[in-house]
Amino acid sequence: MMPLSRRTLLKGSAAAACAALGAGLARHAGASAAPVPLTARPARLSIGAATGPSDVMTYSLDDTAEAAPPPVLRMRKGEPFAARFTNHLAEPSTVHWHGLRIDNAMDGVPELTQPYVYPGDGFDYRFTPPDAGTFWYHPHCNTLEQMGRGLTGVIVVEDPNDPVFDAEIVLNLRDWRLRPDGTFLETFKPRDAARSGTFGTLRTANWRDAPVIDAPAGGLVRLRLAATDVTRIYTLGLKGAAAVVVSLDGHATPAPLPLDQLDLAPGQRADLVVHMPEVEGTVVTLTNFRGSNPWTVASLRTVGAAARRDLRDVRALTPNHLAPFDASSATRIPLDFTATAEHAPAPSLCGSIGYTFWAINKVPWQGDTADPMGPLAELKLGKSYILEMANRTPHAHPIHLHGLAFTLLSSNKRTSLPPPTDTILLQPDEQAELSLVADNPGDWMLHCHIIEHQKSGMSAYFRVG
Repeated sequence: MMPLSRRTLLKGSAAAACAALGAGLARHAGASAAPVPLTARPARLSIGAATGPSDVMTYSLDDTAEAAPPPVLRMRKGEPFAARFTNHLAEPSTVHWHGLRIDNAMDGVPELTQPYVYPGDGFDYRFTPPDAGTFWYHPHCNTLEQMGRGLTGVIVVEDPNDPVFDAEIVLNLRDWRLRPDGTFLETFKPRDAARSGTFGTLRTANWRDAPVIDAPAGGLVRLRLAATDVTRIYTLGLKGAAAVVVSLDGHATPAPLPLDQLDLAPGQRADLVVHMPEVEGTVVTLTNFRGSNPWTVASLRTVGAAARRDLRDVRALTPNHLAPFDASSATRIPLDFTATAEHAPAPSLCGSIGYTFWAINKVPWQGDTADPMGPLAELKLGKSYILEMANRTPHAHPIHLHGLAFTLLSSNKRTSLPPPTDTILLQPDEQAELSLVADNPGDWMLHCHIIEHQKSGMSAYFRVG
């Protein structure tokens, strides 16, 4: 995920490879879980600094409620969760539970794991999250349009063993391609799709432009960050307060790591613990340092009497259980991420951007056609593998694997290693080895989470069985 540096990322001890802690995943939901009524719907809302309303798409838990940003869905580790998804959009959709290692039938990829959910129809999702941490949910159909118009929400899976902090703040970080009057621009530019991707014109946290959020003075605040944009890679740091990183992509760091700067790419998440200043009215800024002009993502403003907490009191979170990796028997799988000669993609109900620019192992696939290609590799259930990833391009690619977790073993671009992850940000010309235990049966997508790259060829899937 990061060059733990995720560039210069985290200073301090990042001795990393998380030890695998064994035992199978509880993925099946029991009948006792009351379903959450999750609806995808069109809405007309004012976003950030736009002067007029925008025609967005959002999720809602109540059809009669006023339209708002997608709710934070809260679950508990090891306890059944259910959602009755209803599609009130004018096009097919699904829900993918990004980062959750759940049953393949619940993964939300049309044509690969489930049928399309057509307008007016529904689908029942039932599973038991085996991991605690920060995750997110989004469609896996016409993703550039649907995600670009708002269908990205955050998931918090709680662990009863987690420490209690003075406050918790969840930030959903994303761009919008809007004109000043609130109308949408074209979703992408072909020239940009063939490079690093087409960036938004309005940058938001929780659908607001640089929001200011109150936090307890002198307190320890758990700040959950999710990068749900279709393109933007962040390099985040704090001004005005010290913080440690306690979790990356839903997996605990071996110890709290002092925050310097943190790379966060589309699909990635990070949990920080921020020690707020003790003087009321002091403002701490979460800043994006990527690019030549740093800008404020969001601010935290101290309120109330000083709690006088100490950042040194923060301890490591309980790690999630992973099946043990056996290096001695591991099979190697080469994965080359490359540009490709352009040709017209196959038509798809889930939309096509009309171009092919990218490939995995020299084969481009848009990842959502009605006639999916064969798997990239067939993996034996329970067996260990080493993924030999090579980014043969001059652009960064956040590579996301559904339903499984991998652990970075080595890289020619990093000096330290992050905990297990489902999304690794491959730097230009990076070559990395990742360990993987194929402990979850089914067809699992592997793709770049810069959505233009996914939709123009950088997509494939593993078959575990």
